[in-house]
Amino acid sequence: MKITDVFALTDRTFSFEFFPPKDEISAVDFGINVGQLLKLNPSFVSVTYGAGGSNQEKTFGLVDYLQNKIGLNTMAHYTCVGSSREKIATDMEYLNQIGIENVMLLRGDPPKGTDSFTAPVNGFSYASELISFVKQHFTFSIGAAANPEKHPEARTLTDYLKNLKVKCDAGANFLITQLFFDNRAYFAFLEHARKAGIACRIIPGIIPITNYKQIKRFADMTATSFPSELLDKMESYQHDPDKIYQIGMDHAIKQCLDLLKAGAPGLHFYTLNKSRAAVEVFESLPRTIRSRVKFSK
Repeated sequence: MKITDVFALTDRTFSFEFFPPKDEISAVDFGINVGQLLKLNPSFVSVTYGAGGSNQEKTFGLVDYLQNKIGLNTMAHYTCVGSSREKIATDMEYLNQIGIENVMLLRGDPPKGTDSFTAPVNGFSYASELISFVKQHFTFSIGAAANPEKHPEARTLTDYLKNLKVKCDAGANFLITQLFFDNRAYFAFLEHARKAGIACRIIPGIIPITNYKQIKRFADMTATSFPSELLDKMESYQHDPDKIYQIGMDHAIKQCLDLLKAGAPGLHFYTLNKSRAAVEVFESLPRTIRSRVKFSK
């Protein structure tokens, strides 16, 4: 089912993101996590695309499995990295043949050790170009990424919003944000985006912090900021993993509740293939909120 059709059924969606398991043990853990999520009846799930397209085959295999064997409404991530126009067309046709109706189209990160992105031969330099190409030739529901605190490569927020609108004008049907921990950043970004003429749904991306080391990694990865109160609590208990887990969970639950009460159009959980925390956060939400999730394959 197209995610845009899901939007017609409900004004809130709840979704979960995975990456392809790297080995047999990870695959078993992943299977357990998927089992946990089945009972939640998510609006959709998404599967990421490895750096440099390194696990494309696993990505395609996993979206096929989740969509056609498990019965979850699935979105495949796809990047410009290493893909010519011919390869993109072939890959999109394959996804179409296996019944995938949703794609998340991204530029992708520069290869490790490089400072800038170089387009593949006969490929694309920007997500907007990839989106435009896929939109012209296929009928997928298309998602794109947004960073509520500005993309690290953008000079200013104004410049970033202009580029984001180009992606939407090219054919992106909805946006999912990078993770963030301060809801003020999301709502400020939403206001700026609307003023910039971006009218599509902007779904907030959420990840519960479950250990202290994640803080720096998340900050470096997404250029996100942390509320001072959260940082202070984490630093005070950094040697107590159980306490850190509970602090992270409490913050994520409050963050989700506040987002939804203020009108956010749902939540997209980054699970890191460890869905326990995401499931706990979701199940902590009042049933009156969760009951608005609707899915029909």
